[in-house]
Amino acid sequence: MNNTNKVSVFAPASIGNVSVGFDVLGLAVKPIDGTLLGDVVTVESSQSNSLEVVGRFAHKLPNDVKENIVWHCLVLFNQALVAANKNVESVELSLDKKMPVGSGLGSSACSVVAALEALNAYYQKVQGESFDEKTMLLMMGQMEAKISGSIHYDNVAPCYLGGLQLMVADDNIISRTLPAFNDCYYVMAYPGIEVSTKAAREVLPNSYSRADLITYGQNLATFVDACHRQDKEQAFSVLKDVVAESYREHLLPGFSEAKSYLMAKGSLAVGISGSGPTLFCVCDDLSLAQENAAWLQKNYLKTVNGETDGFVHVCQADNNGAGLL
Repeated sequence: MNNTNKVSVFAPASIGNVSVGFDVLGLAVKPIDGTLLGDVVTVESSQSNSLEVVGRFAHKLPNDVKENIVWHCLVLFNQALVAANKNVESVELSLDKKMPVGSGLGSSACSVVAALEALNAYYQKVQGESFDEKTMLLMMGQMEAKISGSIHYDNVAPCYLGGLQLMVADDNIISRTLPAFNDCYYVMAYPGIEVSTKAAREVLPNSYSRADLITYGQNLATFVDACHRQDKEQAFSVLKDVVAESYREHLLPGFSEAKSYLMAKGSLAVGISGSGPTLFCVCDDLSLAQENAAWLQKNYLKTVNGETDGFVHVCQADNNGAGLL
């Protein structure tokens, strides 16, 4: 095995929807203490294709590695190589699963992005060629659709590109980077329970009122405008979810109470990250963010026999996205 051809890629967690932009907004986040909140995939030369799964949340994934999304990424990537008339090599992959499944933090997106970007970096290293950004994003969207049943980029785009991403209805563009608020802190609280994206989508209504549509459009447009003007007060004043939160909050024990408490403490906004159960709380004051994190650690995490799979991190926007370790 030629270890000189070994590459490792980290892909960060993300907030899908960011409340105001259902399926069209996503923000990559990173803990300020340097914790790797996301997944790592390593690729190296081998005599045959294989996948090893390790990490804190590895036990939550299928025992059969060929059912793992990282394995499906390898199959898709190899198909793309063949279609591009490029040589296909045998590789050994390792997934360090640091992200909880069904957390609302873009767990599947982390695995998809880390796997495909690691494969791309590997082929760049050994063959001197790699796929472009658009091709990669299209593959990432395809893999996300395999899990959730529909193509949406609000987790894979920020995970891959970093920052605050706005999904564009044009396959030649896919996503645009919006100016983020880099002085803000995002307190991420995962309670330690799972909510599947599929289940969270099934509770949503099939149609919405005209009033809700107008509110949704107006809030999203106002938020995007405020981002470009860096008007923080305006941006977070409209960070409201009229599409999903009211239908999903019953799936998240303690969310409504936590939101009321955190907003009363002076937080700029509180919402459901992705489809939940992770809660995100926005503050522009570090001491308040740390106080809120301590409160959430004590009051939002769920314990079984005195233990929890949950965690709380004080984060900021990750403007780098996926990259080599």
